[in-house]
Amino acid sequence: MAEHIADNNKVVIVGKVNGPMEFSHEIFGENFFQFDLSVPRLSDYVDLLPVTVSERLLSGIELLDGMEITVEGQLRSYNKIIGGHNRLILTVFAREIFLIGEGTKNPNQIYLNGFICKKPVYRVTPLKREITDILLAVNRAYGKSDYIPTIAWGRNARFSQHLNVGDNIKIWGRIQSRTYQKKLSNGEVIEKMAYEVSISKMEVVKNKIETQT
Repeated sequence: MAEHIADNNKVVIVGKVNGPMEFSHEIFGENFFQFDLSVPRLSDYVDLLPVTVSERLLSGIELLDGMEITVEGQLRSYNKIIGGHNRLILTVFAREIFLIGEGTKNPNQIYLNGFICKKPVYRVTPLKREITDILLAVNRAYGKSDYIPTIAWGRNARFSQHLNVGDNIKIWGRIQSRTYQKKLSNGEVIEKMAYEVSISKMEVVKNKIETQT
């Protein structure tokens, strides 16, 4: 992974470009584009993850639909007003892009070191799966933070439900996408996409001593 990527937020995803690139935004004369990357799981499911990339990183690279690539970077968040409501948007911010010829055994990896910014919410699904939702604030340069929704399962879910706002944790896992239905005020039901980090391993940082769960 590139050395200049911040140590507290690291992402590596491998997949196929899904559809064309679209213009995202411009900052100080630098244009940024967004595209979706289809990233396979061990099951037959495929996560469709948004990637944001600078035009400067694409110099000499033409990303075509169906092309298999590796993206290294960070998972970032920003707020966007949609339909009069403030919505948290997640995207993989690319720092490096590599053209590859074949996949890898672990095509979706993320590491985050951040602070719990909302009381964890524990629940049990109808299928008796234990889940705890954790909103993690991950510090970025210039006093900014990314707010990343994460999900702990099983014993990690039972453990993390007792964590508190302000606790520092490290997590390893993968970024996942899921579709859900939302009912509008006029009764119309639309399908939307949400993104979150599924936690496979967690460590709590206490007084500079890391305790593994």
